[in-house]
Amino acid sequence: MCGISAPITLFNFPSYIHSLLFQSLFCIALLCSLLFLFLLFFFFMAPALEAQEAETVAHNNFLSSANDVTLRSKVTVIGSGNWGSVASKLIASNTLRLGSFHDEVRMWVYEETLPSGEKLTDVINRTNENVKYLPGIKLGKNVVADPDLENAVKDSNMLVFVTPHQFMEGICKRLVGKIREDAEAISLVKGMEVKMEGPCMISSLISQQLGINCSVLMGANIANEIAVEKFSEATVGYRDNREVAERWVQLFYTPYFIVTAVQDVEGVELCGTLKNIVAIAAGFVDGLEMGNNTKAAIMRLGLREMKAFSKLLFPSVKDSTFFESCGVADLITTCLGGRNRKVAEAYARNGGKRSFDELEAEMLQGQKLQGVSTASEVYEVLSHRGWLELFPLFSTVHEISSGLLPPSAIVEYSEKLPNSF
Repeated sequence: MCGISAPITLFNFPSYIHSLLFQSLFCIALLCSLLFLFLLFFFFMAPALEAQEAETVAHNNFLSSANDVTLRSKVTVIGSGNWGSVASKLIASNTLRLGSFHDEVRMWVYEETLPSGEKLTDVINRTNENVKYLPGIKLGKNVVADPDLENAVKDSNMLVFVTPHQFMEGICKRLVGKIREDAEAISLVKGMEVKMEGPCMISSLISQQLGINCSVLMGANIANEIAVEKFSEATVGYRDNREVAERWVQLFYTPYFIVTAVQDVEGVELCGTLKNIVAIAAGFVDGLEMGNNTKAAIMRLGLREMKAFSKLLFPSVKDSTFFESCGVADLITTCLGGRNRKVAEAYARNGGKRSFDELEAEMLQGQKLQGVSTASEVYEVLSHRGWLELFPLFSTVHEISSGLLPPSAIVEYSEKLPNSF
C-alpha cells in the first residue's frame, strides 16, 4: 500500500499548478472583458466620433471656402456706354467661369431718364440689357448696374475704367480715398489730358490721383461687333508686373476676343488715343469721295505721325507695339468703321457747315467722339513745343475740325511736309 500514490484530481493538484490555472482563468476573463468593451465602443461610440470628425472636416472646408471667397478678386466696370457695356459682358462671362473672381460684376452707370420715364439703371437691372447704348444684347445675369459711384467700387480690387476721357479727372477726384489700397486698375479710355506741365495719359492720371497701378487695354475693337461675338483682338499694356497683366488677360479673354500683353503702357495707350485723329482724317476723305488710294495714303501717313509723336513724348515706346492689335490693326478698323470716321464723313459732306457737336448729338445717341477733342489736345502740345511742322496731318485735322480750314485741306497738308520728316 505504501508504494501506491493517490489519484490526481482537481483538488489535489500541486499548489503551483493551482496558481497557474487561476492566472490563466484571470487572463481569459480579462481578455473577454476587453473584447466586450471593444464591441461596445465599436457599436455605440465610433459612429459618434465619425460624426464629430465629419463635422470638423466640414468646418475646415467652410473656413477654407470662406478664405477662398475672401481671396477672390471683385471687379467693377466704371462706365456703361457702348464699349463699357460690351466690356462688362466679356468680364461677366469670365467671372462666372473662373473661381478666382467673384461672380458679380458691378457696372457704374451715369444715371439717365429714358423717354419712358424709367431710370436707365432700373431698366438695365430688370432686362439685363443696356437699352440705350447696347440694345438687343444681354450683358449677363451677374452684371449689376449701380448709379452710385462710391458704392459701385466698394470692396472691389479690380477697377476697369471705360468712360469718355474728358470725364476721367472728375471721376478720379470722386474716388480719392474710396477704393481699396490694393486695387489694380486698367484703362480702356482713349485720350489724354493736357496740363500746364505737359500731356498726361489717362493711365498716369489714374495712378497719380488714386495711388494705384494702372494697365491699359486697346485694340481693333468696334464694340457692336464684339457684342455679337465676332472675332477680335486686343492688347494689354503693362508696366512691371507680368502676373497682374496675365490676370487682366484672363479677365477679358474669350474664344472670340483674343488678348495678349506687352510691357509698354505708353505705346499701347498712345496708339489707342492717336488713331482717332487719323480716323477723322479718313472720314474727311470718305465725305469728299476721294477714293481708297487717298484713304490708304492718309492711314499710312497717320501711322507715321502716331509713331513719331509717341517716341518724342516717351522714348521708351517700342516699335513692335505698333504692329500689335492696338497699333496698325486698330488704326485700320477705326478708319474703316468707327464712329469718328462716320461723323467726320458727315462733316465733310456738309462742307464743314454743321459743327461736330451738332452731328455728334444727332448721330451718336449720347455717345461721345474722341478724335476731335484729342486732335485739339495734341495740337496744343505740338504748338507749345514747336512741333507743328513735324506733324502736318495732326495739325490739319484740328484746323479743319475747328473750322479754320475746309475739309478739302486734308489732301493739301502734304505740301507742308518738311524735308527732314
